[in-house]
Amino acid sequence: MTSIREDEARAEIAHHGKLLYERRLAHGSAGNLSVRLGDGSILVTPTNSSLGTLTPERISKVSPEGVLISGDPPSKEAFFHLAVYDERPQAGAIVHLHSTHAVAVSCLCHEDTTNVLPPMTAYHVMRVGRLPLLPYYRPGDRRLAEAVRETAKTHHALLLANHGPIISAKSLAEAVSIYEELEETAKLFFLVGDRPVSLLTCEEVTELEAVFGS
Repeated sequence: MTSIREDEARAEIAHHGKLLYERRLAHGSAGNLSVRLGDGSILVTPTNSSLGTLTPERISKVSPEGVLISGDPPSKEAFFHLAVYDERPQAGAIVHLHSTHAVAVSCLCHEDTTNVLPPMTAYHVMRVGRLPLLPYYRPGDRRLAEAVRETAKTHHALLLANHGPIISAKSLAEAVSIYEELEETAKLFFLVGDRPVSLLTCEEVTELEAVFGS
């Protein structure tokens, strides 16, 4: 986890929220971002806020127990951010969005839910890795926290059924980069459709994991 001052983290959340909105990876008031501070508290985007118009001072500060410390009321999904942080001490930031292609993948029926995007590119393997699909829970359902907690023990990227991805990383910039790679892979997945695809072999995936620690 990268240590960051609170004022810097607030500015970074506002900056990346605007960037994601302008890149059409976020829309309306959907999605949320968070950064963990050195004392274990988190900064998380407020409920019903557009990522495109965030202001640093209104971003919510929440204790590790989920209690609002300052700022506007937090996203109703802040609880699963806290669950991920509990299980991933190296994580310093989380990105959760409802981008079109990734959400479309989450709506499909998958025979194997342990990894729902094939290894089409080296960068997907290196940055995203295996992408498990979690069962559907309605927004705000606290049972989601336990499902997320269990999967986050072994995965920094996961997909909520009929909902969207959760990406954790050491920094917000890194989490955004991983998220963008996931969305681009989801686009490729639909572009190739039913055509024969040359996927990376098990040996090639294993090599990437060994060399890059993915």
